[in-house]
Amino acid sequence: MTAPHGRGLLHLAAAVDQRGSFDAAAYVGPAQLAERGALDFVTLGGTSASPGPDALGVLARVAPVTRRIGLVPAVSGIRAEACHVQKAVATLDWISRGRAGWQSGGPTAGYVDEDEEVDENEGKDEDEGKDEGKVRFRDDGDGDTGTGDGVPRGFAGRDGPHRVDYRGSTFSVTGPSIEPRPPQGHPVRVVDATGSSARRTAARSADVALLRVTGPAQARALRAGLRHAAAESGRAPDTLRVLGALTVDLGDGERAAEPGHGGGGPRHTPQGPLYRGGPVGLAELITVWHESEAVDGFHLTPLEPRRDLERLVNGTVALLQHRGLFRTFYPGSTLREHLRLARPASRYAVTGGVS
Repeated sequence: MTAPHGRGLLHLAAAVDQRGSFDAAAYVGPAQLAERGALDFVTLGGTSASPGPDALGVLARVAPVTRRIGLVPAVSGIRAEACHVQKAVATLDWISRGRAGWQSGGPTAGYVDEDEEVDENEGKDEDEGKDEGKVRFRDDGDGDTGTGDGVPRGFAGRDGPHRVDYRGSTFSVTGPSIEPRPPQGHPVRVVDATGSSARRTAARSADVALLRVTGPAQARALRAGLRHAAAESGRAPDTLRVLGALTVDLGDGERAAEPGHGGGGPRHTPQGPLYRGGPVGLAELITVWHESEAVDGFHLTPLEPRRDLERLVNGTVALLQHRGLFRTFYPGSTLREHLRLARPASRYAVTGGVS
């Protein structure tokens, strides 16, 4: 599907974090609201440095009461826990029938000033050994472990358990792996790619890169750099989705927009880029950035969770759908299908078999 201006339909996601709320039931309504708007996915746990609920546990509770929306918890970046993270995210992928992802990086990475020079080739060098374990562990099971109805055929796969033999700079794992391969093959990896080191990671192994920038020119340069670095690392640039990341304050409507702010772009705040205005102005901003190939879509964090998410879905998203820029229904059932990303083939798939 393509938008009227010739690009593919844009991608939209939202954070559902709620300050001071530790009850999983409190996150069901926001996730269902985002699903009614046909958003690609929601995130939890990646937008605040303060203690919050167990994002994986909460979204595991949300999964059975939603049907299509992708579920992306923020997870620990501690490499020693990589195997545990893999198992937890894979479990969420099974519970949700192929709608799981995981987010690394966060708002401590800063954001790019609109006056900052950006090198489009930045990030193409590799940090050898970093994060490789996290990515590889998710592919240790056999490629044909699912029946298509969310039920694994067996933990050993066709050829029995595969051996894990990973040796990195900070930890090593050896032995048999009996984990079934998740429905998506690899649950979607989302990386906050605002920092230069995070951009290198995103270019190598992310499915979705988030950029907290304040203007389309900076976003366009960073997106071009990420795509170039992805190609340099041996992957197709079109396998990476780049989303602008903004906090949105829709409380005072269109009259709150300031010159060069609501009408032109976000403004700087200590927490990152902030858009303040109304749903219509936000739709205009999203349209301009997408049409100019600055981003493939947006990840939006409501400043006031309940109020702003409702105005986002019922106002901004509805307007984008009316303009033919965003889908009105989910054509697929998995998060990879929402993002128009192929299911990765298993390294252990038998030639000619299902992967």
